[in-house]
Amino acid sequence: MRPIDRRGFIAGLGAVSFVPQAVRAEGFIDLGWTDLVPAGQPVIPPVLQGFIDHEQAPLSNQQPQSSGVRSEWNGQVVRLPGFVVPIDFSGTGVTAFILVPFVGACVHVPPPPANQLVFVTTETPFESTGLYEPVNVIGVIGVSSISTHLAQVGYSLTADKIEPYKS
Repeated sequence: MRPIDRRGFIAGLGAVSFVPQAVRAEGFIDLGWTDLVPAGQPVIPPVLQGFIDHEQAPLSNQQPQSSGVRSEWNGQVVRLPGFVVPIDFSGTGVTAFILVPFVGACVHVPPPPANQLVFVTTETPFESTGLYEPVNVIGVIGVSSISTHLAQVGYSLTADKIEPYKS
């Protein structure tokens, strides 16, 4: 595989990565990925802004250190946009996945820090159309330390609703 250049990586972040600061609407708090990162910390770590060498160690070994998490959203119903990286299935539906801020995170490029990853579980299997489908996930979020074969994850979310992305 070829390395990803910085322009392609940044362009791949798309509109779902940077949503305005938390806003309460429709019974949930709208969060953006910047809302999960402690104040003063970079949203995209410098190590992920450059070229990615796919000949190196596994991508999970290239995950940058997390700068901490924010606990003020614990127990709140939130809506967070992102992309699905499946972890567990029931039939053809996904029942557990990592919600990531940009296409290819954890699969094609190293995972972002743990404070930029959310482990989502759902009782109703989600029929995903693929890794490139942006979604909104609505449910209760909390700080959590979860280790998967793909990455360390800093948050968990119990999904009440998973829908196609819309701002």
